[in-house]
This record gives sequence, structure tokens and C-alpha cells, in this order.
Amino acid sequence: MTTQTLLDYHEIIADTAQLSDFTPTRIVEIELSEALLALSPLHDLREQPYHKALCLVRLHTQPLGMVELTLNNYGTMSAETLAHSIWQILGEQVNRHLLQDGLVPLSTLGTQGIISSTAPACLKEQERFLASAPFASVIVATRNRPALLQRCLTALLALRYPHYEIIVVDNAPSSSATMDFIKRAYGHLPHVRYAREDRPGLSHARNRGIHEARGEIIAITDDDVVVDPYWLQELVRGFQASHKAVCVSGLVLPMELETQAQGWFEQYGGYSKGFSRRLFDMYEHHPRTPLFPYTAGTLGTGANIAFTAAYLREIGGFAADLGAGTLAKGGEDLAIFFQIVTQGHTLVYEPAALLYHPHHRNYPELCKQMYCYGAGLTAYLTKMVIDQPTLVFDLIKKIPYGIFFTFSTRSSKNKRKSTFYPKELTKLELRGMLHGPLAYLRSRWALRRLQQGRIK
Repeated sequence: MTTQTLLDYHEIIADTAQLSDFTPTRIVEIELSEALLALSPLHDLREQPYHKALCLVRLHTQPLGMVELTLNNYGTMSAETLAHSIWQILGEQVNRHLLQDGLVPLSTLGTQGIISSTAPACLKEQERFLASAPFASVIVATRNRPALLQRCLTALLALRYPHYEIIVVDNAPSSSATMDFIKRAYGHLPHVRYAREDRPGLSHARNRGIHEARGEIIAITDDDVVVDPYWLQELVRGFQASHKAVCVSGLVLPMELETQAQGWFEQYGGYSKGFSRRLFDMYEHHPRTPLFPYTAGTLGTGANIAFTAAYLREIGGFAADLGAGTLAKGGEDLAIFFQIVTQGHTLVYEPAALLYHPHHRNYPELCKQMYCYGAGLTAYLTKMVIDQPTLVFDLIKKIPYGIFFTFSTRSSKNKRKSTFYPKELTKLELRGMLHGPLAYLRSRWALRRLQQGRIK
């Protein structure tokens, strides 16, 4: 995709955006076990008061759901209106949580919050788990982004988890900036470790981190995210959901919704997989959709995953011919999700393990992202067929529904898109899908040459 093509798309969208109904949206968190306070005014990137807010509602640290709020002309909302809005949307979820904790359900939500005279059962269970929690490793791959990395590491160092290490993998850096930053800022912390991987590609970087890791559980995230303090605790606890679990994925929420491009990415689907814990396998916990497990993106997101170290080492880590930094553009997380469930293991989606991710603010970057997503999808499918040729017969049977899923406005893939969603983004995704098989073959060949060179 040429620079001129992106500029052409940008001009088209500049005109289309004038017709869009997008409004910058404030991101808010509310913990219901505390008193609810009025939302004071804040300003968006345009220095205008927010008129919308997207509120993550939690009870006893557990996320219950999101509530979209309409703020007044000053960008504020009273505590009473906030409580009423939350109750209208999430009252059922609040009472379900209270009943699970053995507490009395409510008939309404007051501004004083939900006060309990004794520690809720869910918090007691958290404390019991942390008393014997296994040692965990957190891998963060990065390249030439020390400023973003600092924000990520600040959050990781505030995790509520007793025993863990952070491994920063510097992937084919163009300078010593990241290494110098880690030594200067974190050299006094023994549980923050630096490793360098000169072979470019996200999978190579993560595999280097896996080699360095000492934890029983290996969590993986990106260098631009901000994790919740309970993120690692809930990822690791997720393995208790099934004795067959070898992977847990978590909830990814937008860090901000300031621009039209960020709004369109949320319409595309964003990264969130919902607020209910789900198990995935080929047996009892089958989602009963025609394209499962090939639509592996519904199982989780590569920025928020954890594995048993034993499983990762058994399969040799991530596929180095897939992923960002390769000719295939992506697909490494899809491939490993597909591999997990088709091998008879269980993948757990745990929304309590949450983090915030910054979507691209500008349209050209979103264009690149959609193209890479399309290429990564068919690249991963191509790899699966090459590695397991008998899959081609199963895939052929799914082509009719696959066409519906990809193109129909009524499919689960497209139903969130408004009439303002640019057709150009869909075209770019499809163009990437058409290029993906060839891109994967070239990536596979390049990896083979690299491996042969290392052997010599």
C-alpha cells in the first residue's frame, strides 16, 4: 500500500468525517463498593468538554460491564444520575455478583455505594489464592519506544501479585536507547530484566522472552498498554477454571476514544470479548458457530494472554513465520489459539484480567492496521493448511458461511459498524486477506533462509 494511496483515503475520510456522528468519549472507572462521586468536567483533545463517557463498572474489583453516559453541556454528571444510569443498565449484574458473594441483593443503587459489614467472599478468595500463587513471568517485547515502555512498566510494577518478574525483550533495536533506559531506571530492581533479540519479528522477541522466563506461568503483553493492578492475579487465577487450561486471555479496553479513527476501530470490533468468563475447546465448551475454531480472534487478543510455561516450551513458542515484523504481518496469536483448542486443550477467557490499549488516533495508521489484520488472518490459515493438509477439506465446507461472515452487514463481524464506517477500511482488510497466503509463503521462505544461515 503506497503513501499516496493512504493520502487519498485520508482525504476521503476527511470529507466523510463531517457527516459522522462520532463524539469524543471520556473513559471512566467506577468501583461500586465506594461512594459514587459526581463526574467533574474534563476536556478532550480539542479542548472541548466531553459530552459522552464510557464507564467501566466494577464491584469488589470485578468488572461487571460498560455503561455509556450522556453528560450535560458542561461535561458533568451528578452522583445521583450516575448511580441511576448504572443501575438501569447493570442492576442485574450487580445483584448476581452480590448473590454469589452471599450478600443481600439490592432494589436500587444509592450514591453511598454498596457497603458490606464483612469482607465479600470474592475478596477472601483472592487473598487465599495470592497466599500460594505461583511465580510468574511477564514478557514485554519492544522496539525503539522507551517512552511508551516506561508507561507500561510503571503499571506492571504496581501489580497486586506477590512473586513475578518482568522481562523486557529489545527486538532488533536501532540504538541502545531502550537498554540504557532500563539500566538507568530499573537497574536496581532484580525482578526487571533486559534481554536483546536481534532477529526482527514479534514472535522471535516473545520466544526469546520464553527462553529467559523462570515462571511457572508466562504472561505476555505489549509495550504500549497499561495493565490493571489485578491483571496478573486474574490471568493466573484463570487457569483454575479448567484442569485442561494451558492459556488464559483477558479483556482489552480502549485507553481513549478521542478521534474518529478510534471510534471506527471500536465499530470494527475493538479488542473486547465481553464481560463473561468463557471456556473454549473442541468438546463441551464449543461456541457452536460454523467457523469455529478458524475465527480464532474471538478467543482473545495477543496483547493480553498467559500460558503455562510447560505448554509454550512443548510447542516451541510462537510461530516465527507469523506476526508483526514478518512479511505475514500478523496471525501469530491466531495460530497459537487455534493450536491450543485443536490439540484438545482448553483456552479460558477471563474478563477480570483487564488492561487498556491505545488505539491508533489517525486514519492512515488505522488503514495499515486493517490491511495487516486481513493479511495476518489468511496467512495464519495458510500456515495451518500447510502444516495440516487435511484441514483443507474442512475449510472448503465452510466457504459459504465464510463469505456471509465476511461480507454481510448482518454477520456478527459487521453488525456493530454504522453507516458511517468507511468502505475503504473493509476494502483494505479484504485486500490484505487476498495477499495473506502469498505473504505467508514469502515469510516462511525467509525464515527458512535465516535458519539455514544460522546453522552454517
